Parts: sequence; C-alpha cells; structure tokens
Amino acid sequence: MSAGTPGGASAREAVVLLHGLWMNRFIMLPLARRLAAQGYATHLFGYPSLARDIDANAASLARFLGAIEAPALHLVGHSLGGVTLLASLQARPDPRVRRVVLLGAPVRGAAAVRRLLATAWGRALVGSGARRLAAPPSLEVDPRIEIGTLAGTRRLGMAAMLAPVAGAGDGAVLVEETRHPQARDAIALRVSHSGMLFSPEVARQVAHFLQDGRFAR
Repeated sequence: MSAGTPGGASAREAVVLLHGLWMNRFIMLPLARRLAAQGYATHLFGYPSLARDIDANAASLARFLGAIEAPALHLVGHSLGGVTLLASLQARPDPRVRRVVLLGAPVRGAAAVRRLLATAWGRALVGSGARRLAAPPSLEVDPRIEIGTLAGTRRLGMAAMLAPVAGAGDGAVLVEETRHPQARDAIALRVSHSGMLFSPEVARQVAHFLQDGRFAR
C-alpha cells in the first residue's frame, strides 16, 4: 500500500483512494487496508481540498495515476474526492480505469455547501476546493467506466450541525445528491458521512463493486 508517490511495477489491479473536504489521505487508510486484504494494490492520493479548486486537484490526480504501473485502475472517492476524480477522468481520461465507487459524493451539487457559502465564515470553511459544488457540476465520463454510488442515511457529524439540510442523507450530503446519471448501481447504508470510511460493511460493498460491477444485495 502506498501513502505517497506511487511506484514499482505490479501485476495486480490498483485502487486509488481520495479523501474529502477538510481531510487528508490518511483518513482513507482503514478502507485501503481492507481492500489491500482483497488483493488490490492500494494508493492514497492526497490533495489540498481547501486551498486549490477541483480542476487543479483533478490535474494533480491525473499525474498521480499516470505514475502508477498497473494493468487496470479502480478509483474510490469520498465526498469531494469523488467529484474530483470524475473531473479528472473527464478532462484527462486514463484508459486503464475500469470501475469507480463514489462514497457520499455530491455529484448533483450540495445544498449544505450552498448554505455555507451564504455566510463569510461558511465561505472560509468551504475554501476554494468545494465552491463548485454549490451548483450541479457536469461530471459525465467515458461510458465504459462502471460507476457505483454509495450514500449514507445516518445524519451525524459537524456538517449536520453547521449547515443542516432537509431530506434523507448522511449529515453532509443528501442521498439524492449522490445519484450519478451514469451509475451502474447505487446503494444506501445506515452510515454517516465520515463514519462510512470506517465501516466494515461499506468496505465489503466497495470490494464487491470493484470485483463484480455491482453492490451486494
């Protein structure tokens, strides 16, 4: 498992994991370890979620992917990380990418972000990275890439207190905001926005989608 610059030849399929807003790459370690136990070569991609916008971080991700030696790539993105990876695949496609799992990713925009942007302190919290989420971004990618979306339904966490929004969701992102038009499968679990990264069931579902292109039912 790599937590920094990728390198080294590997015949195994690789999984690249992206964190969300306010986080760093190490938050993805529990999920990465569970995927590594399934035989995947895992890589953690870190990016400045507050200081740089999505397009700049997407460009950095494309360079990161290009340095990984693997016959096939899968991507797993949490929250803003899911939007960032889709922006990267849209602007700089990598033909090795086969499957993508989006974890609580607001691919249809985020009502919570819109609420935060309405205040000065909220704009500081959002930074440059997530401002694009105020409106639904255009995130269509190569249709050959199989996308799975996983949403949480446990309303818990800081975002739920700072910018509460009505509707079923994980405390930060509504279930309906996670629906990608190209998704091959979608599932909702009783987990919170951050809690999903530590959930054994979420890890099981991610591994199932990476293996079969669908979630376990």
